Amino acid sequence: MDSFSSYTRLSRLSVKVILTQTDTTVGFLSQDDKKLQEVKSRKPSKAFIKVYKNFKTLLASGHRIPDKYKNSVRRSKKTTFIVKNKAFRVADTSLDSQILRDKLWHYSTSANESGKNFDRDFCIEKADIIVENKDGLNENSSSSLYILNHTKRKKIR
Repeated sequence: MDSFSSYTRLSRLSVKVILTQTDTTVGFLSQDDKKLQEVKSRKPSKAFIKVYKNFKTLLASGHRIPDKYKNSVRRSKKTTFIVKNKAFRVADTSLDSQILRDKLWHYSTSANESGKNFDRDFCIEKADIIVENKDGLNENSSSSLYILNHTKRKKIR
């Protein structure tokens, strides 16, 4: 892990894996899904959730949401949706971090080894950047998960 007193020095890290408290639980964030697969020792066939900064960014990225669910997706909190085999969530960062505010989206996954519980030592070893506030990192419940299509909404978790 690299420690910096200034955000401008982060440019030397080519692929950043960020460990932070997300809107739901402790998570790894990155714009490189292959780096996250490597960190978590996860099968390449299992996709990651893409977390968008706001609803406008989600729509601009090309996601097509069925009209009857647009309002519920826009107003959702701590909820992940799957549309046409693409998982996404809209979540504004609760931390006052320039690193997280600068990006419009990140791939997101829980901060643990695949199939295991949160282990702070493992996470600190694997993360390039740690964003933490005074409350620390807390493992909470994961987001609700829904599959949407034009006719129905099905709750997965």
